[in-house]
Amino acid sequence: MMAAALIASAIVVIALMWEAFTPMLRRAAERIRAGREARAEGIPVYDPGRERRAETRARELLRSCVNDEEWEMYRDLGYLRVWGGQAGGPEEGWDLGGAPYAYLVYPHKPIVAYLPQTGQLLNEYCVEFPDETRPFGSPRLPDSDDVLAKWMGIKGDEQRLISSANLHLPGRQIDPRKVARDLWRLRQWERVRLERNARVEASGSVEPTP
Repeated sequence: MMAAALIASAIVVIALMWEAFTPMLRRAAERIRAGREARAEGIPVYDPGRERRAETRARELLRSCVNDEEWEMYRDLGYLRVWGGQAGGPEEGWDLGGAPYAYLVYPHKPIVAYLPQTGQLLNEYCVEFPDETRPFGSPRLPDSDDVLAKWMGIKGDEQRLISSANLHLPGRQIDPRKVARDLWRLRQWERVRLERNARVEASGSVEPTP
């Protein structure tokens, strides 16, 4: 009886394992077949390192487009602060009293508009730039390409970018506490950078950029 029960249990375990692993084996077989077909048709086979190389190229392109301060900000903090350029703000109903406003630009997250003087968050703007590279395009650009696309949109045609984005109140997708921490980090970063530049000017030498 015990032997029969063990055999039955083993059969159940094998059946469950087969159910669990069959989809994985099927996907692996499909990838192998797709790779063979791609090679036969002369299409480059998917390379797991593609995203890493794409991000390296994207960072180089971003660095060539933004100024030194913006590049160092992105390199050190992982996001950009971009100043708004419209006198009355991008949204009707904004009563800023002529005060400057700015955006925090994150990779693959909404653009956050805020007031630098007070840290008040204004709105979130969701925009997407899909990667249409063939033959392995994806819904996401490399991180730095996504940041560059948003930066170019704000610099080139802020009103068009903002009007075409999905508008949300602060906190819809990004925790306001995270934004507050990022603004604090930005202030600390600017203070350190100003102190460093003051030392460089006082000494008349140039400190190497890390």
